[in-house]
Amino acid sequence: MPFSKTFPRKISENSPPVWEEVVLTSEEESRVEEECRRINFKLLDECLQDAKVLGIKNGINTDEIRTNLAIALFEKRSSHVIFSKENAAKEKFERMFNH
Repeated sequence: MPFSKTFPRKISENSPPVWEEVVLTSEEESRVEEECRRINFKLLDECLQDAKVLGIKNGINTDEIRTNLAIALFEKRSSHVIFSKENAAKEKFERMFNH
């Protein structure tokens, strides 16, 4: 199912907005997903390193706790996949209607 998002577009200053649906093509969606995957891979590596440093700094010596910390950091940082798709749809909307 392709990713879509609707955005309000003003026709005139006194009229209510018209809602326009923007659908990402499979190529656009794949490009965003690939970029997110690349970023998330790097991000997970950074989270693992950060968790290791935090573990050493705070005397956390078990791999399980450091892994859980890395997962929590990653989940917080990587929640941007949908945001990235929405941003791509917004950019497409602006290209379509704001010449």
